Amino acid sequence: MKPHLAPVEVPDPAALGHVQRLCDLAEPYADGPDADALFASAMAEANAWHARRSPFFAALLGEQAETPAPTVGDGVRTPLVPAAFFKRHEVLSIPRDEVFLHLTSSGTTGQKSQMFFDEWTIRSAQRMVARIFDHYGWITPEQPVNYLLYSYEPAPALRLGTSFTDNYLCDFAPARHTTHALRHTGTGHEFDVNGCIAAIQRYAEDDVPVRILGFPAFLYFTLERMRAMGLPPLRLPEGSLVVLGGGWKGHADRQIGKDAFYAEVTDRLGIPAERVRDTFGSVEHCVPYVECAHHRLHVPVWSRAAVRDTGTLRPLPYGDRGFLHLVSPYITSVPAQSVVMGDLASLHPGEECPCALSTDWFTVHGRAGVSRNRSCAVAAAELMKGMS
Repeated sequence: MKPHLAPVEVPDPAALGHVQRLCDLAEPYADGPDADALFASAMAEANAWHARRSPFFAALLGEQAETPAPTVGDGVRTPLVPAAFFKRHEVLSIPRDEVFLHLTSSGTTGQKSQMFFDEWTIRSAQRMVARIFDHYGWITPEQPVNYLLYSYEPAPALRLGTSFTDNYLCDFAPARHTTHALRHTGTGHEFDVNGCIAAIQRYAEDDVPVRILGFPAFLYFTLERMRAMGLPPLRLPEGSLVVLGGGWKGHADRQIGKDAFYAEVTDRLGIPAERVRDTFGSVEHCVPYVECAHHRLHVPVWSRAAVRDTGTLRPLPYGDRGFLHLVSPYITSVPAQSVVMGDLASLHPGEECPCALSTDWFTVHGRAGVSRNRSCAVAAAELMKGMS
């Protein structure tokens, strides 16, 4: 068995048996009545788990029930906790001495979400990522690759969730060489665009695939700089892969459409569009959402998605825009099994995507206004101001 797919055990098998069974499902995009019933049972266990351990969550359950989202299931309680709540409060469902990992969202100013994970929770989330990568054939232990990481170079005391995730993704193929775009200076991080260009040029002459991971804005600005310098297009080795995350938040005035961006990657680097995938995730909700070959963010079997009206928080039908509401019973360390994100999104049925996956998918349309709910991408984008 591939080590990333090894079994992981819930903290209390008697209390969380359905959670265990749900998270043990190996097919990331399985669906149907059996999966729905298992999900509902797992959510009931997760709610009971947190209610016994978190006075905050017990109080939420005691309030008037929220309007259930059809995509989550009738009778499934999903008390609505805004992601911004975790920027101002530390609420745990485990003793502090059981915290296995402490991660934060990014931000050079303002509040950061403080998220605490027991070993089950973080290992379970990592296994979800591994199963999706395995589904797409991206776990290649026999094939070394060169990495260009558009994320933060590791540094002492760095707890950013984006840095943790991107470095974990490097475990799926052995590294011949790794380049970080956001270099640690001793007092912070700086975007090294010239170092990225040099790495791409060097990797284009190598005989192994390249994996480009991280913030899409940094990759785009690298390609833009290459074009401005009059550098010719390159063709990275066959099997190269781009997996992006973090969005364009903070630089909407310079953002280009996804199709145009992917075409630019293909034109400048020779990587076909189906090998360029965006992702969605957050430190408050670590379930991975990865684009299919047609660039839709399908919902995996371990979670459910809904969209809620920005004024009433009532669930909206397919196609309407509202707050993205993500639900998963995987997390046992913090009562974050039902999180309303600060992102505006629309939800769509699986049959509206031409790929073979049948689960719902969503499109993220941007942040709901400008506030203190700063994201990793906002912080990272600020590092580019000096070069624009």
